[in-house]
Formats: sequence, C-alpha cells, structure tokens
Amino acid sequence: MEGRRINTISKRYLISILTGVVILILWTVVTWNHRISSIIIPSPAEMWNTFLELLEKGYKGHTLWEHLFASLRRLLIAYVLAVGTAIPLGLLSGYSDKIRAVFEPIIAFIRPLPPLGYYTIIILWMGIGDSSKIFLLYLGAFAPIFVSCVAGVTRVKQDYINRARTLGAGKRQVFFHVILPSSLPDIFVGLRNAMSGAYATSVAAEMVAAVSGIGWMVLDASKYLRSDVIFVGIIIMGVTGILLDRILLYLEKKIVFWKGKS
Repeated sequence: MEGRRINTISKRYLISILTGVVILILWTVVTWNHRISSIIIPSPAEMWNTFLELLEKGYKGHTLWEHLFASLRRLLIAYVLAVGTAIPLGLLSGYSDKIRAVFEPIIAFIRPLPPLGYYTIIILWMGIGDSSKIFLLYLGAFAPIFVSCVAGVTRVKQDYINRARTLGAGKRQVFFHVILPSSLPDIFVGLRNAMSGAYATSVAAEMVAAVSGIGWMVLDASKYLRSDVIFVGIIIMGVTGILLDRILLYLEKKIVFWKGKS
C-alpha cells in the first residue's frame, strides 16, 4: 500500500514537471525570432537576462531581494498577528454560541468586502506607511482562519464529546484533547487560504501606495512598458506563493499526521 502511494505521488510530480517543460517549449516557440513583440510577451531568454540584471543591479534603488523581503515582512507580520488572534477567537466562537453571536456578524460583514475597497479608509486612519498595509493584510487573513476554526469546532461529533465526559473529562480537557485535535484539519485549511489571500492582497496594496515590494516593482515597470520586469515579478510572486503554501502543507502533515488515515 505504501509503495503504491509513493508510486502515485512520483507519477503526479512527473506529470507536473512535464507540464512545466511543455509550457516552456511552447513559450519559446511562440516568441522565437520575435514573432510576438517582447513588449507583449518577452521570451524565456529575455526573462532570464532580466532576472540576472535585477539580481545584480536591483530596481529603482533596491535590490531584488530587498523588494521581496519588504513584501514578505509585511505579509508575515500580519499573518502571525492574524493567526494569534483568529485561532483563539474562532475556537471559542465555535465552542460558545454567545461568543459566536458577538463576532460572527462582524466577520460576515467584513469577509465579502474586497480589501482594496476599504483600504482607502485605512490609509486615512493610518497613512500610507507599512502599518496600514499590515493592518489591511491582517483583516484579509483573519476572516478565513476564523471561519475555518468555527467550522472545525462545530463539525466535531457530539459522540466524541459525550464519551470524553463519560470518562470524567472536564470542559478544559474536552476542549484541548477532543475539540482542538479534531478541528486541526479545518484550521490548516483556513491557514492556507489566509496565506494565499493575504499574499494576493499584499501585492495589490503595494500597487496602491508603496515605494518598495514586488507588487510596487511590477506596477512601476508597467509605466515604462518593461514587460520583462513585469513577468519576472509575476513569476517571483507565483513561486513565492507556492513555497509558502508548501511550508504550511508540510507543517500540516507533521502536526495532523493522522489526517487521511483510517
């Protein structure tokens, strides 16, 4: 069984690699000998040269790593704050109807709003510095984590709780030994959704008001029709997003090691 599972995973990764190779070949063919203007779609060779140039010279006074670090620093600060507040409140809201009645309407109101829709208000309150961007990302990451935590708690089978109480477990023991472990798969779903949503929001926020960051670099390059810089920035965003998601997926497999096992 284990060997079959490893074989399935290997095939999946092989298919993913072949897909990437096919896309790269098609990209090279389409842009060969400038069949399509490099302003519209730069060739892979031009992209690679631009990437090396950005590594060596940077962009508008900041190195490529400084732009990436600026984006990740804002993201991680907001994400850690969201995790530290949304998980406790979400678990308590799922456990207590009264607490849920307080926070659920607020989250229901904020959740469907596009972050950039209320970003102008946040800028009026906090200015255009990093604090307003971090607060925007915090709001964007809070809702998915909160909703997943509530869903995780409410999905815990009542039978599990009753059995624990029959064995003499108190409320605290039921919460930490039954409800919390059973909620972890849903919590990690919320953590992954919050990370991807917050990262997308961070790029958009940098495009509105910033002087550094990958999102700002892409927007500034668009003013000068630097498609090569734009494409490099987009690829960096995508690769970084995949890596962040893989880190969370790795942590999920280590912490929720029983998930998917009978």
